[in-house]
Amino acid sequence: MINNHIANNKTDNKKIAIIGGGIAGASIALYLTEIGLKVDLFEKGTSLVNGPPICHLHAGGNLYREIPDDQCVTLLHESIESLRLYPDSVDYRPTVIAIPKQDPGQPLDLLPRLTLLQNEYQSLIDQDAANQVLGKASDYYRLFELEELQALALLDEQKIPKTAEQWMIPFAKHTDLSALKFPVVLVQEFGWNVFRLGATAALSLEKNELGKVHLNSKVVKIEQISGVQNNNKQWLVTHEEEGLQSTDSFDYLINAAGFRTGEIDDLAGFHRQRLVEFKAAYVTKWQGTEGLWPEVIFHGQRGTPEGMAQFTPYADNLVQLHGMTDEITLFDNGLVTSSEESAQPKLNEQFIRKIDKGWLAQEIEVRGQRAIDHLARYIPAFKHAVVEGKPLFGAQQIPGEDANLRAAGVSFEGNNYARCEIVKASSVLTCADALTEELAELGFVDRKSVGERLFPITHSISDLDITTRSELYTQQRGYPIALAYRNIKQQ
Repeated sequence: MINNHIANNKTDNKKIAIIGGGIAGASIALYLTEIGLKVDLFEKGTSLVNGPPICHLHAGGNLYREIPDDQCVTLLHESIESLRLYPDSVDYRPTVIAIPKQDPGQPLDLLPRLTLLQNEYQSLIDQDAANQVLGKASDYYRLFELEELQALALLDEQKIPKTAEQWMIPFAKHTDLSALKFPVVLVQEFGWNVFRLGATAALSLEKNELGKVHLNSKVVKIEQISGVQNNNKQWLVTHEEEGLQSTDSFDYLINAAGFRTGEIDDLAGFHRQRLVEFKAAYVTKWQGTEGLWPEVIFHGQRGTPEGMAQFTPYADNLVQLHGMTDEITLFDNGLVTSSEESAQPKLNEQFIRKIDKGWLAQEIEVRGQRAIDHLARYIPAFKHAVVEGKPLFGAQQIPGEDANLRAAGVSFEGNNYARCEIVKASSVLTCADALTEELAELGFVDRKSVGERLFPITHSISDLDITTRSELYTQQRGYPIALAYRNIKQQ
């Protein structure tokens, strides 16, 4: 369904190409087709949104204590908007932030940020009641002292927790509280399911006649020429599918190629400084407890043996693990930068092999077991967990030179060319707004579309259809089918 002010626009014949079907490219394609623009999406892989492990909706960014408050506020705004776009891909459960005793940080160091974010969230609700997607602002965070957790440890775990206290019971029962500083924080940062997110985007684009998705399609050549009308510039995009090459013309080109964004920049003749970082998260299975867990973050100093440990629960006793050490999630030589000769940072061949061909069984077992051991220092019973298949992994581009950057979006060249280089998945709508502003300036779309948040096609897709497609994606990619499901739906 197309809005009337778009359907009557004289620019209906304008065509946009998006290269890359990750979270950025797929979401931008969804957004632009929903406001009435014709989009071709080119994706090298077999399905959409198959890249770095997305598992956490950073509604405040409290996982990253090293980033400034303004980035945290941005992540809060963007996460709320992303949740409203993709409600069926979200696990509605909170996150625990804990500080180990050996860490130099102090729990109350987070308190000014939490208060800032709570006030900002209330302000967003005051502006639009539909922004209340993280619960009440008054419940955005809750502090728990040792004595309260010791009392909670005596209670029975709940199949479906309904209060902050009930969510904390399994944490209180099974965590070595003597290893922590207090208070610990429970905050309304939710889970985000990469398989359900990709399924939603794909189903929306399939249902919208303005969107055309080219899977298994590698872009091999880009050329800009003068258009046939009014000397407008156009892009010729040559892509290869099943060994056959074809070339199509487009009026605007969006580079959303993820960690290969620099390769597309090179083809188009542009240069931009960027970093690329390879990361992995490990899928494990643990039969340890009866109740649903919150996500748990044990803070630590990145890149050291005491790096952050992240426990992300899924259905069927699956737990995804991050350990921010060079032996687990991070890798020696896994962070690389671009050069004067190329906009594409050059990852070591071992990482390209993992991305293009897969992991060796020994690599999976060794790094997965390290992740289990890292987490079991805080949750001792977790030592009985087992590695459950291959990691969730990929490489991520970071524009500029700051490896700690978490809130980033779009950049433009003056030739009907844009890059969408998000670092966190929640930044997609910020990127879409900037692109729509640019397209309105060029006359591609009515200015009324800038900031529009109506997604009639996307929100018409049923939860069942999203689950069915998500199941297919897990099986195609070789992951446990339970990763297609959510522990908790919206309550």
